[in-house]
Amino acid sequence: MAGAEAIATWRAANQAYLLAEFARLASGLQTHEPKDGASAEQAAEEIRSSMQPRPPIDQLADLFGLTEFERQLVLLCAGVEMDSNLAAACAENQANAKKAQVTFGLALAFLDEPHWDALTPVRPLRRYRMLEVQGGASLTSAALRIDERILHFVAGLNVLDPRLEPLLRASAHPGWIADEHRAIAEEVTGLLKTQQCPLIHLCGDDSDGQEDVASFAADEMGRQLLTVRGDELPAVGPDLEMATLLWQREALLLPGALLLQCGTAGLTPSARYLADRTPGAMFIASRETARIDRAFVRFDVNKPGPVGQKRLWKRALATAAENANGALDDVSEQFRLSAKVIFSTASLLAAGDGDFQQQHLWNACRSAARPRLEDLAERIVPSAAWDDLVLPELQKQVMHQLAAQVRYRMRVYEDWGFSQKSKRGLGVSALFAGASGTGKTMAADVLARDLGLDLYRIDLSAVVSKYIGETEKNLRQVFDAAEEGGVLLLFDEADALFGKRSEVRDSHDRYANIEVGYLLQRMEAYQGLAVLTTNLKSALDTSFQRRLRFTVNFPFPDAAQREAIWRRVFPPATPTKALDYSKLAQLNVTGGSIRNIALNAAFMAAQSGRPVEMAHLAEAARLEAQKIERALSEAEMRGWVA
Repeated sequence: MAGAEAIATWRAANQAYLLAEFARLASGLQTHEPKDGASAEQAAEEIRSSMQPRPPIDQLADLFGLTEFERQLVLLCAGVEMDSNLAAACAENQANAKKAQVTFGLALAFLDEPHWDALTPVRPLRRYRMLEVQGGASLTSAALRIDERILHFVAGLNVLDPRLEPLLRASAHPGWIADEHRAIAEEVTGLLKTQQCPLIHLCGDDSDGQEDVASFAADEMGRQLLTVRGDELPAVGPDLEMATLLWQREALLLPGALLLQCGTAGLTPSARYLADRTPGAMFIASRETARIDRAFVRFDVNKPGPVGQKRLWKRALATAAENANGALDDVSEQFRLSAKVIFSTASLLAAGDGDFQQQHLWNACRSAARPRLEDLAERIVPSAAWDDLVLPELQKQVMHQLAAQVRYRMRVYEDWGFSQKSKRGLGVSALFAGASGTGKTMAADVLARDLGLDLYRIDLSAVVSKYIGETEKNLRQVFDAAEEGGVLLLFDEADALFGKRSEVRDSHDRYANIEVGYLLQRMEAYQGLAVLTTNLKSALDTSFQRRLRFTVNFPFPDAAQREAIWRRVFPPATPTKALDYSKLAQLNVTGGSIRNIALNAAFMAAQSGRPVEMAHLAEAARLEAQKIERALSEAEMRGWVA
């Protein structure tokens, strides 16, 4: 309440000060009565000496380097809008006594210390659009109108220009910030205070963290940070020119600092125009290093690593972290979240009595980290369990070992120090090779469900492009979006994308090899879980096999495995009658074909109003054989139907 009262008192004093100044100006404009502005000037000086901070008109003059004549001209234009006595005095001195307006000729005649260059385009009044010269007359006789933003500032109301509101978003001082980001922010603050390098380039994968750094540094300098997205700027032209000029003015008035977020589009022409023409404190945030034509200092701001993630979770959950047990290790290693996301998620989990289950924490992180891959990948809700997967014992052991490496990465990489040796190759990648229908995609489904991850199957038709560079761009979007964790990337039919590099005979071969080379780099740098499936293992580039942590060969199922698949293929709710699984196992087909046969037989049974019987399965098997262009032998079908 005391703060509100102080502001109200200051605004009342400013109003009284302006009225005294307007009275002094009106006295100076009088032509038929003696000029007596001494009392008004004395009153204004008394009020000014008691105001802290100083009157806005004085602040304006200092910020923009206005002369005494320019200061009085701004006051005169403001007074015509705010004070009827001053407006009447101006009207009396115009050719049209009924029209109260200020002209440059009037100012030159009556104000102190006049100078002609006050309204030249290079001086602050017109350079920063404080005063607008109305058209249709000469410079001395044209009406002068004060800009609304400047009028409000002089009146004591310092708010963002409404013309910039659609573009700019205010960023508050970060309530929570990662320790490594705080250290960067403190270094940035020191640089900015020296005024040696006003442009700071923040680059990395943590856009929230970049905003935290900029906000922290701006607040330390007593500035308000405003954020603009590069892809929302108007095209290069008059609109962008006006927006740039208005921001230059706001940077002094607020005072403000600007954060230009480039996003995935990088430094667009509009963003580059703004960056090149914006003096003062400015930050540019992008994922990759941007080419900037002016002097700058670059800082890498990435999402905290597993140790930093765990530290943030402990701070965010406070006492509730004591009940998390090993859950913090799991989420800290699996997910890469910003401090902002961690604390917003923790505030929801710790609401009420702060009691939550570990699964709630995992699901909340999984939801927060879910990438935006709708156009490039298909999200599949995992449903298969380990019991649904029929494989030889060796392959099962490899699959369980794969899952274990995902679970215990925190212990091995961080606690035991393996991540300190190298940051590459810390992800878990696997190749599932085998004939169609042998369970490769189902195995990825099982892994995703067991590990509590979202399964994204990459749509190769959307990723691969005939245009040069587009495939790499799409792949970069896939990997960048998946880096936050909580995702199993499934490259189905991977030989179409990860094929062998060939001898360069033309430009097409060269660019095809570049795509494969880019994939090699990203697969090695990717720190999540990726699974490649292929029917043609020999078609894959051998360099991929070195970078893959696991290779699992899915063999054609033998009779015992086929019988196990038949016993699992029907859901418990499906009515069946007299099924002989040992005879069904005689059919020499893969698990995928077995599922197709079972599904088709179920529809036949539903149409006939009977349970699924061997006769339905026999008919469905003939349809499947016709589809795959394979004749059924008598031995395979022997004993199915009496």
